[in-house]
Amino acid sequence: METKEKKLSILVSNDDGIFSEGLASLVRELQSIASVVVVAPETQQSAVGHAITVHRPLRVREVEKDGKFFGYAVDGTPADCVKLAIRHLLPQKPNLVISGINHGSNTAISIIYSGTVSAATEGTILGIPSFAISLTSFESNVDFSYAAKFARILASTIIEKGLPKGTLLNVNVPPLPENELQGVMITKQGKSVWNDEFEARRDPGNRQYFWLKGELVELDVDEDVDQRAILNNKISITPIQFDLTDYKMLDELRKWEIK
Repeated sequence: METKEKKLSILVSNDDGIFSEGLASLVRELQSIASVVVVAPETQQSAVGHAITVHRPLRVREVEKDGKFFGYAVDGTPADCVKLAIRHLLPQKPNLVISGINHGSNTAISIIYSGTVSAATEGTILGIPSFAISLTSFESNVDFSYAAKFARILASTIIEKGLPKGTLLNVNVPPLPENELQGVMITKQGKSVWNDEFEARRDPGNRQYFWLKGELVELDVDEDVDQRAILNNKISITPIQFDLTDYKMLDELRKWEIK
């Protein structure tokens, strides 16, 4: 007999693409508590932010793994995937949207650029409790298993407690064994930024092109900040929202009497 928990429906997406190991690990773990539907980009879509496709048609195909239906691949962005899933592909709204598990961190200023966070943001815009989860390592052989386990635990907690309208969670998990983690910290978004530069190169046809490179500049000193929590081997959970209004500036701006 199916349990009550098993009736939950979770939509999973990401920005690393439908064939990423982080997504596969997440799906395997979530299937123990819910019916899981995958709608994810056909190809890598990292750092596309909250872009949506408006000037060309979106194409969708069914993907199989081990001879079984795995999910839908969309030739669009992470936000496209969630929007298309909820507006068209799914028979009804899921109980939860989870984006991840991203291969690499999404902290501080990177949240703005992140396709992973944007997929979860789209779920929130459409009225569904959502969170994004990232494993803070870019190593090729990284183990996603505990991050997936933590996603399952957090998913069950959110289903029980809910999230405020307009708020989603951004989660970052250090790439450590469970027994080496130093707990969970509720954090603020950090102020660290990327020191970007463009390296000029030449292709085989001697045409110039540019390659973006850089490093994260640590600007945060408070311990309850996402980037600092990760450095202290703690899982970071940051509540974020898509309302970009600077409320502190509203009254000041009204005094300007701009005409």
